[in-house]
Amino acid sequence: MILKMVDHSPTYTPVPHLSLEGVTVVRGGNRALDDVSVEIHPGTSIALVGPNGSGKTTLLEVLAGLRSPTSGTIHRRNGSRASVAIVTQRHVGGWMPLTTREVIRMGRFRSTMLPRRLRPEDHAVVATVAERLEVADLHDTPLGALSFGQRQRVLVAQALAREADLLLLDEPITGLDLVSQERILAVIEQETAAGRSVVLSTHHLDEARHCDTVLVLDGRLIASGPPETVLVPEVLREAYGERVLGNHAHHDHAHDLFLVDDHGHGHG
Repeated sequence: MILKMVDHSPTYTPVPHLSLEGVTVVRGGNRALDDVSVEIHPGTSIALVGPNGSGKTTLLEVLAGLRSPTSGTIHRRNGSRASVAIVTQRHVGGWMPLTTREVIRMGRFRSTMLPRRLRPEDHAVVATVAERLEVADLHDTPLGALSFGQRQRVLVAQALAREADLLLLDEPITGLDLVSQERILAVIEQETAAGRSVVLSTHHLDEARHCDTVLVLDGRLIASGPPETVLVPEVLREAYGERVLGNHAHHDHAHDLFLVDDHGHGHG
Protein backbone atom coordinates (compact mmCIF):
# COMPACT_ATOMS: atom_id res chain seq x y z
CA MET A 1 0.00 0.00 0.00
CA ILE A 2 1.31 3.41 -0.92
CA LEU A 3 0.70 6.13 1.65
CA LYS A 4 0.11 9.61 0.29
CA MET A 5 1.49 12.33 2.51
CA VAL A 6 -0.85 15.30 2.92
CA ASP A 7 0.47 18.62 4.13
CA HIS A 8 -1.94 19.89 6.79
CA SER A 9 0.22 22.85 7.82
CA PRO A 10 -1.68 26.13 7.58
CA THR A 11 -0.94 28.52 4.74
CA TYR A 12 0.72 31.64 6.10
CA THR A 13 -1.13 34.85 5.37
CA PRO A 14 0.56 38.04 6.61
CA VAL A 15 -1.56 39.98 9.08
CA PRO A 16 -2.15 43.52 7.81
CA HIS A 17 -0.86 46.45 9.84
CA LEU A 18 -4.20 48.10 9.26
CA SER A 19 -7.41 47.43 7.36
CA LEU A 20 -10.48 49.52 6.61
CA GLU A 21 -13.87 47.97 6.01
CA GLY A 22 -16.70 49.94 4.43
CA VAL A 23 -15.28 53.28 5.56
CA THR A 24 -17.36 56.34 4.69
CA VAL A 25 -16.39 59.91 5.57
CA VAL A 26 -18.85 62.80 5.26
CA ARG A 27 -17.34 66.30 5.15
CA GLY A 28 -19.47 69.41 4.81
CA GLY A 29 -22.47 67.33 3.86
CA ASN A 30 -20.58 65.58 1.05
CA ARG A 31 -19.13 62.07 0.98
CA ALA A 32 -15.37 62.46 0.75
CA LEU A 33 -15.05 58.67 0.94
CA ASP A 34 -17.82 56.23 0.17
CA ASP A 35 -17.66 52.60 1.39
CA VAL A 36 -13.89 52.13 0.99
CA SER A 37 -12.24 48.87 2.08
CA VAL A 38 -8.49 48.30 1.97
CA GLU A 39 -5.80 46.21 3.66
CA ILE A 40 -2.25 47.46 4.30
CA HIS A 41 0.27 44.66 4.70
CA PRO A 42 3.83 44.82 6.07
CA GLY A 43 6.55 45.36 3.49
CA THR A 44 4.28 46.82 0.82
CA SER A 45 3.75 50.19 -0.84
CA ILE A 46 0.39 51.58 -1.93
CA ALA A 47 -0.21 54.52 -4.27
CA LEU A 48 -3.45 56.53 -4.04
CA VAL A 49 -4.41 57.93 -7.44
CA GLY A 50 -7.40 60.08 -8.34
CA PRO A 51 -8.46 63.60 -9.31
CA ASN A 52 -8.58 66.48 -6.84
CA GLY A 53 -11.39 65.94 -4.34
CA SER A 54 -11.32 62.17 -4.86
CA GLY A 55 -10.59 61.44 -1.18
CA LYS A 56 -6.85 60.73 -1.27
CA THR A 57 -5.93 63.12 1.56
CA THR A 58 -9.03 62.12 3.54
CA LEU A 59 -7.99 58.47 3.32
CA LEU A 60 -4.49 59.33 4.55
CA GLU A 61 -6.01 61.23 7.49
CA VAL A 62 -8.18 58.22 8.39
CA LEU A 63 -5.16 55.90 8.24
CA ALA A 64 -3.18 58.30 10.44
CA GLY A 65 -5.96 58.48 13.02
CA LEU A 66 -6.42 62.19 12.38
CA ARG A 67 -9.99 61.78 11.14
CA SER A 68 -12.67 59.36 12.32
CA PRO A 69 -14.88 57.67 9.73
CA THR A 70 -18.56 58.55 9.70
CA SER A 71 -19.29 54.84 9.29
CA GLY A 72 -17.31 51.66 8.73
CA THR A 73 -14.63 50.00 10.84
CA ILE A 74 -10.85 50.19 11.26
CA HIS A 75 -9.00 47.02 12.27
CA ARG A 76 -5.49 47.22 13.66
CA ARG A 77 -3.00 44.36 13.93
CA ASN A 78 -3.43 42.45 17.18
CA GLY A 79 -6.00 45.05 18.20
CA SER A 80 -3.27 47.60 18.90
CA ARG A 81 -2.55 50.96 17.35
CA ALA A 82 0.18 50.55 14.76
CA SER A 83 2.73 53.32 14.95
CA VAL A 84 2.18 55.83 12.16
CA ALA A 85 4.19 58.71 10.71
CA ILE A 86 2.68 61.16 8.22
CA VAL A 87 4.17 63.85 5.98
CA THR A 88 1.66 66.32 4.58
CA GLN A 89 2.06 69.10 2.05
CA ARG A 90 1.23 71.72 4.70
CA HIS A 91 4.82 72.77 5.35
CA VAL A 92 5.61 75.03 8.26
CA GLY A 93 6.55 78.54 7.24
CA GLY A 94 9.82 80.41 7.51
CA TRP A 95 8.67 82.15 10.67
CA MET A 96 9.33 79.06 12.82
CA PRO A 97 12.85 79.43 14.33
CA LEU A 98 13.86 75.76 14.09
CA THR A 99 16.98 74.28 12.56
CA THR A 100 17.00 71.17 10.43
CA ARG A 101 18.47 69.14 13.30
CA GLU A 102 15.75 70.30 15.70
CA VAL A 103 12.99 69.40 13.23
CA ILE A 104 14.33 65.88 12.70
CA ARG A 105 14.78 65.39 16.45
CA MET A 106 11.06 66.04 16.89
CA GLY A 107 10.51 62.65 15.27
CA ARG A 108 11.97 61.03 18.40
CA PHE A 109 9.51 62.74 20.75
CA ARG A 110 6.94 60.45 22.34
CA SER A 111 3.52 61.11 23.87
CA THR A 112 4.41 60.84 27.54
CA MET A 113 3.31 62.68 30.64
CA LEU A 114 6.77 64.10 31.21
CA PRO A 115 9.31 65.20 28.57
CA ARG A 116 12.59 63.31 28.46
CA ARG A 117 16.01 64.08 27.15
CA LEU A 118 17.05 62.36 23.96
CA ARG A 119 19.25 59.33 24.58
CA PRO A 120 22.34 58.33 22.57
CA GLU A 121 20.25 55.90 20.51
CA ASP A 122 17.88 58.75 19.61
CA HIS A 123 20.75 60.91 18.37
CA ALA A 124 22.06 57.93 16.36
CA VAL A 125 18.68 57.53 14.62
CA VAL A 126 18.56 61.27 13.85
CA ALA A 127 22.04 61.13 12.31
CA THR A 128 21.17 58.05 10.24
CA VAL A 129 17.95 59.40 8.72
CA ALA A 130 19.62 62.74 7.96
CA GLU A 131 22.27 60.86 5.96
CA ARG A 132 19.64 58.78 4.18
CA LEU A 133 17.82 61.93 3.02
CA GLU A 134 21.11 63.73 2.28
CA VAL A 135 20.41 66.64 4.62
CA ALA A 136 23.12 65.99 7.22
CA ASP A 137 25.13 68.99 5.99
CA LEU A 138 22.10 71.23 6.68
CA HIS A 139 21.85 70.47 10.41
CA ASP A 140 22.31 74.07 11.57
CA THR A 141 20.34 75.67 8.74
CA PRO A 142 16.95 77.18 9.69
CA LEU A 143 14.10 75.23 8.13
CA GLY A 144 12.72 78.41 6.58
CA ALA A 145 15.97 78.99 4.69
CA LEU A 146 15.75 75.68 2.82
CA SER A 147 14.44 75.14 -0.69
CA PHE A 148 11.11 73.35 -1.03
CA GLY A 149 12.85 70.09 -1.99
CA GLN A 150 15.27 70.28 0.94
CA ARG A 151 12.44 71.04 3.34
CA GLN A 152 10.48 68.04 2.07
CA ARG A 153 13.47 65.77 2.59
CA VAL A 154 13.87 67.09 6.15
CA LEU A 155 10.22 66.34 6.91
CA VAL A 156 10.53 62.83 5.47
CA ALA A 157 13.62 62.36 7.64
CA GLN A 158 11.59 63.47 10.67
CA ALA A 159 8.95 60.86 9.82
CA LEU A 160 11.59 58.14 9.42
CA ALA A 161 13.02 59.07 12.82
CA ARG A 162 9.79 57.80 14.36
CA GLU A 163 10.63 54.28 13.10
CA ALA A 164 6.91 53.76 12.53
CA ASP A 165 5.24 50.64 11.10
CA LEU A 166 3.27 52.75 8.62
CA LEU A 167 4.60 55.75 6.67
CA LEU A 168 2.00 58.04 5.04
CA LEU A 169 3.09 60.55 2.40
CA ASP A 170 0.85 63.16 0.79
CA GLU A 171 2.22 63.86 -2.72
CA PRO A 172 5.81 63.38 -1.53
CA ILE A 173 7.62 64.35 -4.77
CA THR A 174 5.22 66.85 -6.37
CA GLY A 175 7.06 70.03 -7.32
CA LEU A 176 10.46 68.76 -6.14
CA ASP A 177 13.83 68.92 -7.86
CA LEU A 178 15.14 65.71 -9.42
CA VAL A 179 17.64 65.00 -6.60
CA SER A 180 14.92 65.21 -3.96
CA GLN A 181 12.55 63.05 -6.02
CA GLU A 182 15.14 60.29 -6.48
CA ARG A 183 16.18 60.33 -2.81
CA ILE A 184 12.61 60.08 -1.52
CA LEU A 185 11.67 57.30 -3.98
CA ALA A 186 14.77 55.37 -2.93
CA VAL A 187 13.82 55.73 0.74
CA ILE A 188 10.32 54.38 0.02
CA GLU A 189 11.85 51.25 -1.51
CA GLN A 190 14.20 50.88 1.47
CA GLU A 191 11.34 51.17 3.96
CA THR A 192 9.25 48.46 2.32
CA ALA A 193 12.32 46.23 2.02
CA ALA A 194 12.71 46.61 5.81
CA GLY A 195 9.16 45.32 6.33
CA ARG A 196 7.40 48.64 6.84
CA SER A 197 4.33 49.84 4.94
CA VAL A 198 4.19 53.01 2.83
CA VAL A 199 1.03 54.69 1.53
CA LEU A 200 1.41 57.72 -0.71
CA SER A 201 -0.89 59.94 -2.72
CA THR A 202 0.25 61.06 -6.13
CA HIS A 203 -0.73 62.74 -9.38
CA HIS A 204 2.15 61.05 -11.23
CA LEU A 205 1.49 57.70 -12.92
CA ASP A 206 5.22 56.92 -13.08
CA GLU A 207 5.46 57.35 -9.31
CA ALA A 208 2.44 55.07 -8.82
CA ARG A 209 4.06 52.40 -11.01
CA HIS A 210 6.89 52.13 -8.45
CA CYS A 211 4.40 50.86 -5.85
CA ASP A 212 3.18 47.32 -5.23
CA THR A 213 -0.50 48.28 -5.24
CA VAL A 214 -2.48 51.16 -6.70
CA LEU A 215 -5.85 52.37 -5.44
CA VAL A 216 -7.80 54.50 -7.90
CA LEU A 217 -10.24 56.75 -6.06
CA ASP A 218 -13.05 59.05 -7.02
CA GLY A 219 -14.80 59.27 -3.65
CA ARG A 220 -15.39 55.55 -3.97
CA LEU A 221 -12.76 52.90 -4.69
CA ILE A 222 -12.82 52.41 -8.46
CA ALA A 223 -10.04 49.82 -8.68
CA SER A 224 -7.33 48.22 -6.57
CA GLY A 225 -4.45 46.01 -7.65
CA PRO A 226 -0.96 45.89 -9.17
CA PRO A 227 -0.01 48.88 -11.35
CA GLU A 228 -0.03 46.84 -14.56
CA THR A 229 -3.68 45.87 -14.08
CA VAL A 230 -4.98 49.14 -12.58
CA LEU A 231 -3.14 51.91 -14.44
CA VAL A 232 -4.92 51.15 -17.70
CA PRO A 233 -6.95 53.50 -19.92
CA GLU A 234 -10.43 52.20 -19.05
CA VAL A 235 -9.86 52.47 -15.29
CA LEU A 236 -8.19 55.89 -15.39
CA ARG A 237 -10.86 57.32 -17.68
CA GLU A 238 -13.53 56.20 -15.23
CA ALA A 239 -11.83 58.33 -12.56
CA TYR A 240 -10.50 61.25 -14.61
CA GLY A 241 -12.78 61.36 -17.65
CA GLU A 242 -11.39 63.45 -20.48
CA ARG A 243 -8.42 64.55 -18.34
CA VAL A 244 -6.63 61.34 -19.41
CA LEU A 245 -4.55 61.97 -22.53
CA GLY A 246 -2.17 59.81 -24.50
CA ASN A 247 0.33 59.62 -27.31
CA HIS A 248 -1.73 59.47 -30.53
CA ALA A 249 0.53 56.78 -31.90
CA HIS A 250 -0.08 54.51 -28.91
CA HIS A 251 -3.04 56.18 -27.26
CA ASP A 252 -4.27 53.08 -25.43
CA HIS A 253 -0.91 51.99 -24.05
CA ALA A 254 -0.85 52.64 -20.28
CA HIS A 255 2.76 53.88 -20.26
CA ASP A 256 1.90 56.56 -22.84
CA LEU A 257 -0.92 58.03 -20.75
CA PHE A 258 -0.67 61.16 -18.68
CA LEU A 259 -3.12 63.15 -16.60
CA VAL A 260 -4.25 66.74 -16.93
CA ASP A 261 -5.14 67.65 -13.35
CA ASP A 262 -4.55 70.67 -11.12
CA HIS A 263 -2.63 69.73 -7.98
CA GLY A 264 -4.53 70.50 -4.85
CA HIS A 265 -1.59 71.67 -2.72
CA GLY A 266 0.43 74.81 -2.74
CA HIS A 267 4.21 74.70 -2.87
CA GLY A 268 5.23 78.12 -1.71
